[in-house]
Amino acid sequence: MSVIKEFKEFAMRGNVVDLAVGIVIGGAFGKIVSSFVADVLMPPIGLLIGGVDFAELAFVLKEAQGEDIAAVSINYGLFIQSIIDFIIIAFAIFMVVKAMNNMKKKKEAAPAPPPAPSTEEKLLTEIRDLLKK
Repeated sequence: MSVIKEFKEFAMRGNVVDLAVGIVIGGAFGKIVSSFVADVLMPPIGLLIGGVDFAELAFVLKEAQGEDIAAVSINYGLFIQSIIDFIIIAFAIFMVVKAMNNMKKKKEAAPAPPPAPSTEEKLLTEIRDLLKK
């Protein structure tokens, strides 16, 4: 089987479309969480710590030299914000997966209806009913 034919079969499956939709929604969700952390969550935390703006927390390794050469710094405040972003997104994904697993368990736990009687069983039941009469 040629590689192109295999790829075409792969791309036409429904799972690929579902995956693409999930990636787009996940990207949008990541932006929302990043905005929530940077604009809503971190300012009050910084205020509680003593008026610290996490976006400005950095170790300056080399000062800026004029307008041409920018400062070299390790921006650990932005790193802390990224960690909080990750924790929130990971928790949200955990909750979605947990809810899906619970729905699966409920679906699996539901008792299956009894199988329909076979033709032999139906005939035997009719014979029994006739003998009773």
